[in-house]
Amino acid sequence: MSNSNLSTQRRTPTVTVSDLLLELEQEAQATRRILERVPEARLDWTPHPKSMTLGQLAMHIANIPGAIAEVSRDSFDVSTVIPRPTATTTGQLLQTLDQSLGRARSVLGAMDDAELQDPWRMMKGEEVIFGITRGELLRSVMLNHWYHHRGQLTVYLRLLDVAVPAIYGDSADERVFPG
Repeated sequence: MSNSNLSTQRRTPTVTVSDLLLELEQEAQATRRILERVPEARLDWTPHPKSMTLGQLAMHIANIPGAIAEVSRDSFDVSTVIPRPTATTTGQLLQTLDQSLGRARSVLGAMDDAELQDPWRMMKGEEVIFGITRGELLRSVMLNHWYHHRGQLTVYLRLLDVAVPAIYGDSADERVFPG
């Protein structure tokens, strides 16, 4: 089956809006703990010339939930310029995260489970590059993409010798389970 056919077939929901909102809330806590540790003095640091700076990556992570939830309302054209703002303070990161989570909650809260099966398309002008359901977009890009970049940020923190918080269990710096 080609990717373009995915957007035209209705499927049984594998996730509900309530599931997405619950996971968003649970993961927001871990994301906040990581963003709180971003050192303001190192926001312009990058591990490699091709990498985002620490401030850009952290701001991207703070923005993902709201931005992707909003993109899920309609198709997305790949020629759209995606800004890469950089944070100037840790407080700005946390404020941006709060605003982003608010936008995501608002978009998701206005949806019903059936809408998760609606087609969503990535476009290049009038050409469909690929199509998936809205629920698949929210699962794979709003959430999984968020976790991917959050993992990158923990590596940045480790390289800067900043204590990495426990996320799904103990980290080398923080114990959550008795030893």
